[in-house]
Amino acid sequence: MKSLGICIGASTLSAVGIMRDESGHLHRTSIQVKPHNGNPREALLETFRNFPANQYEKIAVTGRKFRHFVNLSSISEPEAVESALLHLNGNQKHLDAVISAGGETFMVYILGNDGRICSVQTGNKCASGTGEFFIQQLRRIGISISEAIRFAYAEKPYRVSGRCSVFCKSDCTHATNKGIPKGRIAAGLCEMMAGKIIEIIQHIPRNDIMIIGGTAQNPVMIRYLQKEIRNVIVPEEAPYFEALGSALWALDHETSIFPDMNNLFKGEGNSFSYLPPLKSFINMVEFKTTDRGIARQNDRCIIGLDVGSTTTKAVLLRTGDDNILASVYLRTNGNPVQASRECYADLHAQLGPMTDKIHIVGLGVTGSGRQIAGLHAMTGGIINE
Repeated sequence: MKSLGICIGASTLSAVGIMRDESGHLHRTSIQVKPHNGNPREALLETFRNFPANQYEKIAVTGRKFRHFVNLSSISEPEAVESALLHLNGNQKHLDAVISAGGETFMVYILGNDGRICSVQTGNKCASGTGEFFIQQLRRIGISISEAIRFAYAEKPYRVSGRCSVFCKSDCTHATNKGIPKGRIAAGLCEMMAGKIIEIIQHIPRNDIMIIGGTAQNPVMIRYLQKEIRNVIVPEEAPYFEALGSALWALDHETSIFPDMNNLFKGEGNSFSYLPPLKSFINMVEFKTTDRGIARQNDRCIIGLDVGSTTTKAVLLRTGDDNILASVYLRTNGNPVQASRECYADLHAQLGPMTDKIHIVGLGVTGSGRQIAGLHAMTGGIINE
């Protein structure tokens, strides 16, 4: 008999197919772990294109929210975790807890003496410390996950706030603006994530803890956890643990018949509220624009530069009539000086042969990276937003 288990998480959809042979042994036939990029509906459809439903006698789904909008048998995440745990921990090795470190939240499943879940705890709802927040910060400073892990291994962590995502983001931004190496920031984020987990489990024994979820694949975070926990266990199945649990549960329980693809999703029920489209209020909007002009010989101009945490913008303004002669908008990528240089180069390219025929008499800088960008340009025109 074959079953398919699916976990629709906050940022990832995982699927595991298993088969029980005639002797009762279980074999995994297929595994998929992919980010759904905010579109779990399409990701689920793609899953069934890769793993046709008619190949499985039973199918079950887990996940916190989206599972309720699918016409399939579903179980809660704690049930899925317990199902997978009982299968993988059949020899009853002692565990104090299982921590699910996912993209949106960290959950702690406290285990009783019988190896089953007896209590569930969660951290605060702040996004800092979660997997998706970690990825967002890496994008902002312009490095990949593999680069971040490699750098973090070699660098001393830069301390960032873990109690608030806004504070943490600000800490990362100010660090890049001060020229702190990106590896130190990445290491600091990993240390902060480990600290969030330690905070949740401060009232339970820290002897034998299993870590599951996508964030369990962060070896630097695991290294920090190992300093505080006697035995940290990261199973091979960590990225798809709940999906495996769903498949195992489906094998031993009655499941609903798979509907045709046109009826896979429930037609009613939604966790969102909706407002009228903005285009219905176009008559209430007044668009303010600035005139654009063409550079002329001997024009006196000022550059305005906004070095933000995520994007950097620049305009070249003619002082005589305040016309914009050139403008640019690009990503900061965690390097405010380089982003500023790229803006200057882009303005230069837009002016073409007129570059040497105008006079730039001032430079004003604002944004979170204004201090270092202003220092680089040797301007006194540094103002806050």
